[in-house]
This record gives sequence, C-alpha cells and structure tokens, in this order.
Amino acid sequence: MIERLELIVKRHDEIQEELIKPEIISDIKKSKELSIELSTMEDVVNCYLKYKKVLSDLEEAKEMLNDSELREYASEEITKLEKEKEDLEHELEILLIPKDKNDLKNVIMEIRGAAGGDEGNIFAGDLFRMYERYCQKVGFQIEVLNAMEGTSGGYTLIEFMVKGKNVYSKLKYESGSHRVQRVPVTEANGRIQTSTATVLVMPEADDVEIEIKESDIKVDIYRSSGAGGQHVNTTDSAVRMTHIPTGIVVTCQNQRSQIQNREKALQILKSRIYEEEMAKAEAADGAIRKSKIGTGDRSEKIRTYNYPQNRVTDHRIGFTTKNLDRVMEGDLDEIIEALISEDQKRKLAGE
Repeated sequence: MIERLELIVKRHDEIQEELIKPEIISDIKKSKELSIELSTMEDVVNCYLKYKKVLSDLEEAKEMLNDSELREYASEEITKLEKEKEDLEHELEILLIPKDKNDLKNVIMEIRGAAGGDEGNIFAGDLFRMYERYCQKVGFQIEVLNAMEGTSGGYTLIEFMVKGKNVYSKLKYESGSHRVQRVPVTEANGRIQTSTATVLVMPEADDVEIEIKESDIKVDIYRSSGAGGQHVNTTDSAVRMTHIPTGIVVTCQNQRSQIQNREKALQILKSRIYEEEMAKAEAADGAIRKSKIGTGDRSEKIRTYNYPQNRVTDHRIGFTTKNLDRVMEGDLDEIIEALISEDQKRKLAGE
C-alpha cells in the first residue's frame, strides 16, 4: 500500500508542476484533464500525509518511553496514536478503491410517472420535491430542463440538471424503479394502492467525451403543450431532437426560446448517449456489472416508500428506515451513506 501511495504523491507533484507550464495553460483540454486527475488525488494525498505524521509522532512517543519522567505521558500518546494510525489505514484502504471516473460530475436526472396512472405521476412529483429538498440541504443546484405535468398533479416526465461537488457520487444509486404504497388522493374508497415512478441518473457528458455530428441529428420544432408557464402555447419553440445512429429522442419545451430549448435538448442528448455507452461497456465487463449495487436499469425495483408504516426500504442492500416523512423532506443522507458504505465494502472484499 505504501508503494502505491508514494507513486500517487509523486504523480500529484508532477501534475502540479505540469499545470504551471505555459504550453499546458494554453491547452484548455489538457489543462482540464490534468486538473480533474489532480482533484481525484487530493483526498488520498492529504490522508497519506496525516498518516506519515502519525507514524513520525509514534516513533517519537516510543523514544520517550526511555525517559522515566515522560513514560506515563508517552504511554498515553502511543495508545492514542495507534488508534489514529489504525483509523487512517482503514481510510486509506477506502480511498484507494478504484474510483468511478464520473463521480466528480454533475448529473442529469429524469423522473417519469410509471405504473398507477395519475398516482404514478403524483409520486413522480413527490420524488422530484424530495431530491429538490435534498439538494438544497447539501448545497447542490437544480435546473429544470424539461417538464410535462400530469393532469392530476406531479409529472409524467421531468428532466433536471444537478450541479455541485461530487454530485454523481451521491446520486448515482438512485436509478431504478421507485415504488409507493399509500392511499392515493384520487382513491375515493380509501384503499392502499401500489404505484411506481422511474428515476434515471446520467453523468453530464463533456464535449470531449461525446461529439455529435450535425448530420446525425434530426430536429423538429413544434408548439409547446400542457402546463408550463406563460411562454407555453404562444410560439413554436419546443424542440424534439433525434440522434439518428442510436434512435435516441429527447424533447425540450420549458425554456423561453427555441435556441434555449435546442441547447438544453442537446445537453440531455449527449448525456443519454454517454449513459448508453457506459451501460454497453459495463455489460461487456461482467466484473464491473457484478460488483455494482443494482443494475442501474430503469426497470429494476430499487426502493419502496410505504406511507401507512412510515417506512422506506432499499431492496438492493436490505436497508430499512422508519423515517419516510423525513426522507420525503430530503433527508436522504442515511440511505445514501448506507449505499456508499455497502459499495465500498463489496469493493474491499473484491466482489
């Protein structure tokens, strides 16, 4: 482990020197690549420097054992430093787990009302509000890119960008089918109904990763429809964008102008293509797919929100909390940390 850490520190120092060279400063693509690589090393390097300091302090404390006046103090210091050393070794083990290259990225999320008709759409709206509250609490910014409201509330579809530090690392586990069990507001007889909404989390694709030729895109312009603000139904500004090679279709109608809708549609399209390419690469690499928590497929049932019992259960890791009311207000940390912890545990075990 020490050899590997020394190599990381060496590479960290090399990149810092590279980034101040004029030829690198003038090369935006290279500069960005190096800056991203450097940022992935910061936590490891800082932790390792702490670890080396603890080892040094430990050696000094052991030398103090030879001094009768300092022996008692030294013994207490050694006990404390041995615990710090053990904690830092565990932290370094986790930090050295191979990182997901997308962890630092912003994400585009899509929520769709699925089974349950109007109740599925209403639940999709509840999930969006839950993520919105969570993002407010942790300091992420949300920008709605496209939304189609349901006739009884919620959304048949809502797509939004989430920006911030390490967003994908926190939200990547949310992809899948979310199931709700409750008495819908649309249910006259008071019966509990099961409905679903699907969530898709896509890392934002950089231009250097996904390059789309103009000739590969078919763009249709049409008049916006449905609820969506004062600009809807007034101009032909909605955009439907089709990527001919893959058949992927995205729409955007919630921005003020056709140009803005085009821009946002292209942003979503790039992330969809990137996400599809990731899925193909993972399917080809069985080890990656096997070690993942869940498949990330929209059809996979990942979580149940049971309102009568105030319970949320994540089926992938068998995690249950009786704080559904708080979860729906954005208190997702407990669930997300449990998923991250299980992911790290599996990777450390070499699964």
